[in-house]
Amino acid sequence: MDLSNENVIHVKRGSQEFLQFKKLLQYSDIIEHAYSLGIDKNYRTVRRNRMPIEDEEFNKSVENYKTLCSSVGLEAKHVIKARQSHTDKIRQIEKDLKEIEIEEYADGLVTNKNKIILATTNADCILMLFFDPKKKVIANVHSGWRGTVQKISVKTLYKMNELYGTNPKDVIVCMTPSIRKCHFEVDRDVYDLFFSRFGHFKEIDDYIDYNKEKEKWYIDTIGINKLILMREGVLEENIIDSKICSVCSNELVHSYRAEGKGYGLATAIISIK
Repeated sequence: MDLSNENVIHVKRGSQEFLQFKKLLQYSDIIEHAYSLGIDKNYRTVRRNRMPIEDEEFNKSVENYKTLCSSVGLEAKHVIKARQSHTDKIRQIEKDLKEIEIEEYADGLVTNKNKIILATTNADCILMLFFDPKKKVIANVHSGWRGTVQKISVKTLYKMNELYGTNPKDVIVCMTPSIRKCHFEVDRDVYDLFFSRFGHFKEIDDYIDYNKEKEKWYIDTIGINKLILMREGVLEENIIDSKICSVCSNELVHSYRAEGKGYGLATAIISIK
């Protein structure tokens, strides 16, 4: 199965498979990136000195990062992993911590430092890779439906501007495989949260469908994030969607809804060379 399309390339190198965005590959002299396919659940491992875990599990997690990073010419010792908890918190990374996990909870990481590898994980949620080629700034953001309601994507733009003077019109945003409208079925409580936040947009009916028979709503979180980013000045041609549903493609892409309790996690990495 090959997931390549007009926006992404499905790369196979030995036992490692990953996606890369064609748009970001245009800047391969400045940045490196990848989104893993078929990586097991050990990516959820936290720092050994922050939570008790088995050494075997920790070591396997480290080996997974080494395999992915080496596939794109990076060193896993520079990985900084967000400890995700569906917040709108974005953390600036100013120095190489040389750890697999950061100390504080955050769902977004941003830096302008070379060699640091920003990493996030998902299993249906959207991961967004931000790149400002003019200021040479990157960010890696985890946005599930809660993050979308909290507008973490827009807050990332604000943080990039605040810290580094980034202009939204210069920013490229790439959205990884994630659950799509076809499978993101929710009850009224979640629908109400989305409508209370985004219902004033005249386009909202394009992003939320109602199934009267099932009394369920279907929400396009990719479309909503694209809409709010464009309203902040990001150019439409600079918002790149992988166009891959994690549920529809769960043979290669991890999906909480498809895999259930034993679900695994994929990871997205991005680094300034």
